[in-house]
Amino acid sequence: MQSLSQVGTPPTEEGDADLSYVEQVACEIAGAIDSYKVVVEKSTVPVYTNEWIRRAMVLNGAPEDMFSVVSNPEFLREGTAVTDFLYPDRIVIGADSERAAQVLRRIYLPLTSGRYYEDKLAIPRPAKATIPARLILTSAKSAELIKHASNAFLAMKISFVNAVANICEQVGADVEQVTEGIGSDSRIGARFLRPGIGYGGSCFPKDVSAFQAVAAEVGYDFRLLEEVRAINHQQRKRFLRKVRNALWNLRGKNLAVLGLAFKGGTDDIRESPAIAIIQALLHEGCRISAYDPAAISQAKAVLTSSSIRFAEDAYDAAHNADALLILTDWEEFANLDLKRLRKELRHPVVVDGRNLYRPEQMAKAGLMYSSIGRPDAMPVNTAIVGLRRVA
Repeated sequence: MQSLSQVGTPPTEEGDADLSYVEQVACEIAGAIDSYKVVVEKSTVPVYTNEWIRRAMVLNGAPEDMFSVVSNPEFLREGTAVTDFLYPDRIVIGADSERAAQVLRRIYLPLTSGRYYEDKLAIPRPAKATIPARLILTSAKSAELIKHASNAFLAMKISFVNAVANICEQVGADVEQVTEGIGSDSRIGARFLRPGIGYGGSCFPKDVSAFQAVAAEVGYDFRLLEEVRAINHQQRKRFLRKVRNALWNLRGKNLAVLGLAFKGGTDDIRESPAIAIIQALLHEGCRISAYDPAAISQAKAVLTSSSIRFAEDAYDAAHNADALLILTDWEEFANLDLKRLRKELRHPVVVDGRNLYRPEQMAKAGLMYSSIGRPDAMPVNTAIVGLRRVA
């Protein structure tokens, strides 16, 4: 069996997936086949890629009866990939021949039979894990669509809740209360209903664009995905407006930034909204002290301005800063010593793009606190003028 899982599928300028690397590897496999092989397509690729791999292999000398191409998409999150693989929500096998399907069934048998979970060395079971793992057998085209549609739907949930958060701000509601009510509906669920500064990473931005390109190619105008992308982009601009509302002018301000990675638990800065926001602040003339538990070395290659300093920890970043911005949802950032933080800051201003704290908690700690989709909080027993509402 040969896997294409490590083959890159970067986006083109038009937003669709560049499959030239997939084609190159398929041609190499075709020249090496000397017995029946199953070629497993695991990258997130557009529908019909399975057929194109088959065609490329035949054109490069592989006998049609010597191989099968199967779509077996991954559903792994950065930071929890091993656990996600061993305790999957589902295993999708897109095979157009029973012979190929049987090969994949045998590979996943320890999970689908439950045998792995009885092993005393098995990785601990996460909450709500499905045991044994559920296997879904589909056609290759359906499997390819499942992966793209899944990522697009999750991105849509994030953009939807961010749009709801924006309405909450306008009317004075609390988005945390709203999402508790929405997420309690079993048809909707609470996951991916956390408002913030938008999605990023190597999957959602690329896959939403690619899925929209696939739809356009077959003649369907998937305008919903365009709005998903637009809301995600606007969310970063709205956060910058919050920072301006808290500080009035940005030029010359010293800002502490917590978070560089696109999410906590990873060092990945690809399409990170934190990086985009920092770049915008630098363009406005701010000086930045940034800290991230894992992503500083990666960020240094991108953030090369002389106006940015990389701090040793959160308190070092906050020292003498005019405001503190929280841009990544690291657990460490949700458990700061607020009294110490208040002492380090020049001004008691925190703008939280991940809603890691309760507003009343921050007010009690003497901090002027602005978050996503919730009323601003003012320090208790102070005369600090309130924040302006974001328009």
